[in-house]
Amino acid sequence: MSQTLPVDSLKGRVALVTGSSRGIGADTARYLAEAGADVVINYRNKAPRAQKLADELRGLGVRALVVGADLTDATSVQQMFAEVEREFGSLDILVLNASGGMEAGMAEDYALALNRDAQVRVLDTALPLLAAGSRVVFVTSHQAHFIRTTPTMPEYEPVALSKRAGEDALRERIPALTERGIEFVVVSGDMIEGTITATLLERANPGAIASRRESAGKLYNVSEFAAEVARAALDPVPADNTRLVGDTSSFAGE
Repeated sequence: MSQTLPVDSLKGRVALVTGSSRGIGADTARYLAEAGADVVINYRNKAPRAQKLADELRGLGVRALVVGADLTDATSVQQMFAEVEREFGSLDILVLNASGGMEAGMAEDYALALNRDAQVRVLDTALPLLAAGSRVVFVTSHQAHFIRTTPTMPEYEPVALSKRAGEDALRERIPALTERGIEFVVVSGDMIEGTITATLLERANPGAIASRRESAGKLYNVSEFAAEVARAALDPVPADNTRLVGDTSSFAGE
C-alpha cells in the first residue's frame, strides 16, 4: 500500500475502527497504522482475520489490540471499551464503519438495531475515553445519505433508511460533541466495488453494480474508499460535517 497519510501524522494517537477484520474497515485500520496510530481492531465473528491484521500492523511498529464485540449488545460494547481503556487509557479516533442489514436470517429490526441504535451506543460508550481534539468518523453510502431525495434499489432501501437514521441520530450529538472539543465527520461514498453489500446487491439485482458504475463513471474499490475514510480522520472537518467521496451528480440534495 502506498502511504495515504503523512508519515507519523498520527503517532501517539489511538484509533478504533468498528468492523475492521476485513474490507473497508481493515484497510482503514492499515492506513491509520501506517501513519503511526495504535489501532484497535474490532470484529464480530472473524477472529482469525482480525488477529492476522493485528500481526501485520504490529510489523509497522505500532500497537494493535483485537477486540471481538457485538455492537448490538450493550454489555459487549462496554466490555470492548473497558479493554481499550485498560490497554491504552484513552481514544483519539473512533471510526464507525461497521454496518449491515442485508444478511440472511436476521430479525426484522436488525438493520435499524445495527445501523442506528448500535452506532449511537458505541459513541456514547466511547465518550469517556474521547478527549478534546479527538474525532469521530461515521461511514455511510450515497444511497443512504441521499435516501430522502433519491430512491435506491428496493433491495437496499431498508438498509439505506436505517443508515440514514443512524446518521441523523449521530448528527444530533454534534453540539454536545463540539462542547467537549470532539470533532465529527460523515464520510459518504457510492457503491464500493468488492464489498459484501455490493455482492449481495448484485445477487439480488443482477447488473446493479455495472449499471451504477456506468451512471457514476467510476466506482471506488475498497482500498480507495478506505483511504478517504482514513483521510477524514486527519483532514479539516468540512463546515457541514460531510465528506462526499466520488460523483454525486445523480443524487438530489435535500
